[in-house]
Amino acid sequence: MEETTFMRTAILTDTNSGISLEKAEELGIFIIPMPVVIGEDTYLEYKSITHDDLYRAMRRHLDISSSQPSPGFVTDLWNSILASGYDEIVYIPMSSGLSGSCHNAAALAEDYGGRVYVADNHRISVTLETSVLDAKYMADCGLTGREIKDRLERHAYDASIYISVDSLEYLKKGGRITPAAAAFATVINLKPVLTIQGDKLDSFAKMRGMKLCEKKMIEALQNDIRTRFSDIPHGQLVVATAGTFENPADAESWRQAVQDAFPDYNIRYSPLSCSIACHTGINAAGAGVVRIEKR
Repeated sequence: MEETTFMRTAILTDTNSGISLEKAEELGIFIIPMPVVIGEDTYLEYKSITHDDLYRAMRRHLDISSSQPSPGFVTDLWNSILASGYDEIVYIPMSSGLSGSCHNAAALAEDYGGRVYVADNHRISVTLETSVLDAKYMADCGLTGREIKDRLERHAYDASIYISVDSLEYLKKGGRITPAAAAFATVINLKPVLTIQGDKLDSFAKMRGMKLCEKKMIEALQNDIRTRFSDIPHGQLVVATAGTFENPADAESWRQAVQDAFPDYNIRYSPLSCSIACHTGINAAGAGVVRIEKR
């Protein structure tokens, strides 16, 4: 009997997944550190800037923005991975609705003769991390790059994210809110709850203070599980939290609040990536629910 030979498929993502370089190595995946621009200097997440570094820059009200990896950086990494013995790559960047990275990568992949598959999974943060873990599981099971890409894209919208922003400073700098609206909201302690349902960041609600925002996000997750995801078995749903908390105790308090609301789930907390934090500012709270592959 002939022995079946699987394709060696590498899984690649970026730090918008919330996966650190150290964690990526542990998981056996590859990762692109996303650039962050502070003033005139560019830093790479987890390589030349930490979350604490970024938060300190925000406290100084410096000009901060996110950026994309250069095409040369991306293709150099692809070439290195393929030269190391992999037959193909599945690259899962952040949602095409939130960045041009996905479209740019898809264009670059056309020159690789079907050896690089760019999956537009329409996710970010904890939901993107779940997709990456699913992809690694599928690769280990012997699925091809094409099969993994197709499955990721087929279930791309089985996810919800909610984010509450404590400060409007960086939403204002990014042009997502006008200076007048930001000033008015600050005076009356009005905080936005934003949502990501696939392609883009939308306004979901406005509440007086972060505690009410957190309550609203929990209610939204409960409603999603009860309605949108009612046909997905409990064991194929993950609920997770994220944020840009400066104080670890505040991060744990948010995680515990969600754990109390969802006692049947194992709730974890992950810092939002530096690229996301560039837009949300400090002490934002987020949570998501996402479908995972059946194990």
